Amino acid sequence: MAGRERLICAGAALEEGGTGVKFQVERYGKSVPAFAIRYDGVVHSYLNQCAHVPVELDWSEGMFFDLSGLYLICATHGATYLPETGRCIRGPCTGGSLKKLDVFERDGSVYLSEEGNVDDG
Repeated sequence: MAGRERLICAGAALEEGGTGVKFQVERYGKSVPAFAIRYDGVVHSYLNQCAHVPVELDWSEGMFFDLSGLYLICATHGATYLPETGRCIRGPCTGGSLKKLDVFERDGSVYLSEEGNVDDG
């Protein structure tokens, strides 16, 4: 993969429909929380900010999924998101979306592609 990339974690650290990994990204000159999860065998990553009010989603460190492991859920507002797209399907921000980050998996590690992840609003 060409361009700038940053190691997030080992691929094995992301459990299918389970615990995610939190990290920080730079946006608008500030450090902003983000997270990576695995769903349906694929790694997805988003800013850790609810689409309703920008509070962090996880209800416990790295816990982004509901108990079924099928949906991401905001611990504060109960907003429910599709893990593969970040689209809100239930709650106060229905129709909104989490801000997706470009990530990829290579040689057993997960990387953030820093190109395309800059101040795109």
